[in-house]
Amino acid sequence: MKKYGKAITTTALLLSVIGSGVARADEPAAAAAAAPPVPAAEPIKYTGPSIFEVLDGSGITATGYAEVSWEHLSGTGAFSSFTADRVFDARHDSFTVNQAAITIAMQPKEGFGALVNLTAGQDAEIIKSYPNTGGSDFDVTQAFVQYATGPLTVMGGKFVTLAGAEVINPTTDSNFSRSILFGYAIPFTHTGLRGTYAFSDQVSLTLGVNNGWDQLSDANKDKTVEFGLTLTPIKAFTFVVDGYLGKEPLGIVNNVATAAEGQRYVVDVVATWAVNDKFTIMANYDNGQQKDDTFGAAKDKYQWNGAAIYFNYALTDQWSASLRGEYFNDKDGYRTGVLDALSGDGQKWKEATLTLAYAPSKHFVLRIEGRYDKSNIDGAFIKDTNSTTGALDVTDNQSSIALEGMYKF
Repeated sequence: MKKYGKAITTTALLLSVIGSGVARADEPAAAAAAAPPVPAAEPIKYTGPSIFEVLDGSGITATGYAEVSWEHLSGTGAFSSFTADRVFDARHDSFTVNQAAITIAMQPKEGFGALVNLTAGQDAEIIKSYPNTGGSDFDVTQAFVQYATGPLTVMGGKFVTLAGAEVINPTTDSNFSRSILFGYAIPFTHTGLRGTYAFSDQVSLTLGVNNGWDQLSDANKDKTVEFGLTLTPIKAFTFVVDGYLGKEPLGIVNNVATAAEGQRYVVDVVATWAVNDKFTIMANYDNGQQKDDTFGAAKDKYQWNGAAIYFNYALTDQWSASLRGEYFNDKDGYRTGVLDALSGDGQKWKEATLTLAYAPSKHFVLRIEGRYDKSNIDGAFIKDTNSTTGALDVTDNQSSIALEGMYKF
């Protein structure tokens, strides 16, 4: 019995030793489990200035935008003359990258400066200046140097036109589609010299000389002069009158200027009235003429004129609406190529546009738009083309709906 008792005692001691060893081995794990978790190291955040702040600190600004859209036209986007019946939105049932642009500028109030504005996308092909080599949806829309001293600023290079209530940059326009006047009454850009003198905060005068309408290189040996007068008698009202005069080719066909040419002029007037913080009214009028100095020409001059009115209303901080109505008289068919078969007169073209915009942030804008166009000439717009015979289905009207998204910085 003693023999077995001794064995039992020895076994108990061994189990006790082993148990205490296991317990000690588990102590670090238990302690670790009981200890609070160590938080993961946070990534190092950059707290220095942004690239835009660095540029601003150097006197350089960088701005830009991207614009995409979907649009539906009831027609093909062309007149019966095969001239496009819209400026930028003449694509039938299409998703489109309209524009992606960036502007880098250094324009001090005193001394030398410069600006470069680059545009890519479908619209770039349309605004290109002569000579247009084609084949690329890219355009150097503006590139000029300037010198400012006191009230005088002089610039030389390529710059946008003085004329018109609307511009190439969609972020400053109140509608998605451009007006008839923007596309058919005035030029887009010029290359030359321009000087602006501010007599006061209420009056400024602009004078310049350039190669002509949308010409990077001059299509002839003659120059075009420009003038602009801006009056701001009160803060809420601005009145601008400007114009261009110079000998121009009657047209540029397949990137070749026609031999026929003559004096061309346009006078453009824009009045803007901010009725209150929410409501703005703007009106635009254009009158133009192109002469043909060719001996024995069928017509010695071609004339056009038109007017547009805009009603812009801020519904809330994020929602706004714009209604545009306009009338364009292409008296001799020079700007659109549409002529009445009996009288030989050009068309009288009207349009109305309603645009609703939503801006959830200062950087993003979403717009939906409906538009209706009507001509006094039956058959002005091509509605469809017969795929078998090639015969044109024409009408006197066209409607459209579009959805646009813009991001700007």
